[in-house]
Amino acid sequence: MLSVARTIRRASKDISLQQFCKEVTSNLRRKYRQRDLPYLAVHPEDRLAASAVIFSRLRRELWLIGDCQCLINGELYDNPKPDEQRLADMRAAEVRRLLSTGITIQQLLIEDTARPVIIPTMKECMKQQNVTYSVIDGFPIPFKYVRQIPLTFAPFEIVLASDGYPFLLPTLAESEAALERQRQEDPLNIGRFKATKAFMTGNNSFDDRTYIRFQV
Repeated sequence: MLSVARTIRRASKDISLQQFCKEVTSNLRRKYRQRDLPYLAVHPEDRLAASAVIFSRLRRELWLIGDCQCLINGELYDNPKPDEQRLADMRAAEVRRLLSTGITIQQLLIEDTARPVIIPTMKECMKQQNVTYSVIDGFPIPFKYVRQIPLTFAPFEIVLASDGYPFLLPTLAESEAALERQRQEDPLNIGRFKATKAFMTGNNSFDDRTYIRFQV
């Protein structure tokens, strides 16, 4: 995250998406030891990895690299991993099986024993990292899997966010309230919204979350 943030901070104002992807990849790749690169080439699950949603003010473009999301005048745009829903469905099925055996919701919120069941499949899916979906991990990013959204010079209200908000809404307060309703109504995330993780005891979310709103 720090490496990606530093690249964004130091990027030239007229940098293109392609130039940014190459620069952020190069900067992160330098964090690896040279002797580890052959191993990391075939073990993406052990790479440093991050997503980023970026607004280029000069180019009037939004770039979604990895599983992040944005609102443009209230309309949702996202860039999910292709296997994320399948993994969430697998975990939800295992949670329901565990509940049917007498294990309680509270027990699963202390130790989500359904999640380890999907880890082998998750690692297998990660072999497609920067093959069938994009992520910043120090290896070449395929531009066709980066979502690039051009804007006109009309006024826009934009929200940029991580995927830790299952229901992205026009204000932070609304998005946080929707997240809290999800935590209260379905803390295991196995109902209308399914996720690969639950709201573990002591946490007010199931994933990292970032939210920024501005007008251009």
